[in-house]
Amino acid sequence: MTYQEFINIAFSPVNTVLSVLLILALLYWVFTIITGLDIDVGIDADLGSDLDAPDGHLHVADDPSEFIQFLKFLNLDIVPISYFVTLSLLFTWVSSFYLEVYFSPKIWIAAVMILPLFIVSMLFTKLLLKPLNPFFREINHKGEKPHDFLGRQGRMKSTIHGDKTGILEVFIGSDPMTLMVKSKGGEKIDHGTTVFIVDEDPHRKFYFVATEIRF
Repeated sequence: MTYQEFINIAFSPVNTVLSVLLILALLYWVFTIITGLDIDVGIDADLGSDLDAPDGHLHVADDPSEFIQFLKFLNLDIVPISYFVTLSLLFTWVSSFYLEVYFSPKIWIAAVMILPLFIVSMLFTKLLLKPLNPFFREINHKGEKPHDFLGRQGRMKSTIHGDKTGILEVFIGSDPMTLMVKSKGGEKIDHGTTVFIVDEDPHRKFYFVATEIRF
């Protein structure tokens, strides 16, 4: 296969989106390796009661949604999602690339095949990372006990208001951790705002945060 043939297939009408996403993922990892920083993407979604994360990681409630059950099935309560998504995307791209090389299906058939290829890639990624689960589980348990978070400062990773649950990032030393939080008093707190952890839920399912500590 010549270089031009590779480019033509990699950026065919079906593979262009996958190729661009894979390039962005590679740039993300290069930037992370060089700078040691992690690019955060704001999530403005109501996660509700399906997530319990007093220690900064995904936990499944007594009656979780099907989506949360699926995430747990993929071991995303253990494996960092950045690793998982990057590998799944890579395997999907490779599968789609060689599907076009060897079978040259019509465009609409190749496009329809993207979703099942991505699902199979996620399952393959789960199996591939399974031997590393003990390692990820070990690094996931770094940090301090939940009550030690009280009074700490963090940065909101989503917007919250009223009874809405969001995500807060705090640093324990140099280790970033994410916590499920709600606004103390229900006032709106925007993504990116620096807040203080002022209280915790009696069942330790989430923390309460405020923009300032009131005495």
